[in-house]
Amino acid sequence: MTQPEVHASALRASWPAKDGLAKACPAKGCPAKGCPAKTCPVKGCPAKARPAKARPAKGWPRGPFGLAAGICLAASGGAIGRRYGPAMFAVTAARLSPDDPISALELGEHADPVPPDGWTTVAVKAASLNHHDVWTLRGVGISAGRLPIVLGCDAAGVDEDGNDVVVHGVISDLAASPGDETLDPARSLLSERYDGTFAELVTVPRRNLVPKPASISFEAAACLPTAYLTAYRMLFDKSGLEPGSTILVQGAGGGVATALIMLGRSAGYRIWATSRSEAKRERALELGADQVFPSGARLPERVDAVMETVGEATWSHSVKALRPGGRIVICGATSGPMPPAELTRIFFLQLSVVGSTMGTRDQLARLVSFCDQTGLRPLIDRTLPLTQAADGFAAMINGELFGKVVFTT
Repeated sequence: MTQPEVHASALRASWPAKDGLAKACPAKGCPAKGCPAKTCPVKGCPAKARPAKARPAKGWPRGPFGLAAGICLAASGGAIGRRYGPAMFAVTAARLSPDDPISALELGEHADPVPPDGWTTVAVKAASLNHHDVWTLRGVGISAGRLPIVLGCDAAGVDEDGNDVVVHGVISDLAASPGDETLDPARSLLSERYDGTFAELVTVPRRNLVPKPASISFEAAACLPTAYLTAYRMLFDKSGLEPGSTILVQGAGGGVATALIMLGRSAGYRIWATSRSEAKRERALELGADQVFPSGARLPERVDAVMETVGEATWSHSVKALRPGGRIVICGATSGPMPPAELTRIFFLQLSVVGSTMGTRDQLARLVSFCDQTGLRPLIDRTLPLTQAADGFAAMINGELFGKVVFTT
């Protein structure tokens, strides 16, 4: 197709224009009528001036990529569209509220991101919610001076060249930690120093993009970069265990715990899981757990490793559940960070405690391949439009989830 033809095709997908906008497209020969843009921003298109600054008329439909306004695609047939207007829809932390995090959310227009050198822009198709987002609203790991900031660590979308991609959310200096960006002491996640993924557009370093196979939906892919990548690293890197080993997963129902059960089952580990909720224990069995137990229950035998995400509430049970020489792999402490250390038991039984945070870009690529090859797909509790993000936050805060919350643009 010629560039005017691509331009016309893209415009028809968002037709019709309303309320007295420009009545003709400046691209000579373009058959689209009533184009809302006074100029066309596509490189190489006959209309070379900058796009109109005014936002489109009320009632203009959402176009390709879910972006609000008419969109013109580049000649590749899939590149990011330029929106007619200076702002995008985003979910931001506008303030910090330890006791009422929902009150700190703000949904609405946010300035479009401008990628620095070496970065690129992704049109977000889906993004998933993590406890990290709730902690941010509570003021953990962030200062008021960085606000407002767009929330969200995970996303899948379309890059500037029209490729379907998964976004790796760890921002680091590769020179500081060659081979493992999670070891950079100055690393951060999207939404800590840089705007996150709960928006129509997000900018990230180009190296942070991982190709998304066509077999995996955007919604499923958006669940992988934090919860499932964390679980992947815990199981296949930090645990030091071979398939067939017995692993206890504390707190079935959380995003990482669910990912641990599903990945472990797919890889041939014997997975045991705990939860305070009988319903969540039943769900864990459905996902592939070999046995389930109430939180704190005595186990029929000691396990090779414990995957710990809960922290203070389950720590003593985790230490007591291990065989001599066993290992706890911990990636979080949602119930609190200050449990009794159980030092006597740890040194006498020669137990190991290993911390694990996120995973590398290459591990994310292997996780995506693992899902593509095995058919494993993340468990999604609910999918909501980004405009209803507050409902997803409320469900997470109230403990109503079994699986991931996904927002779509």
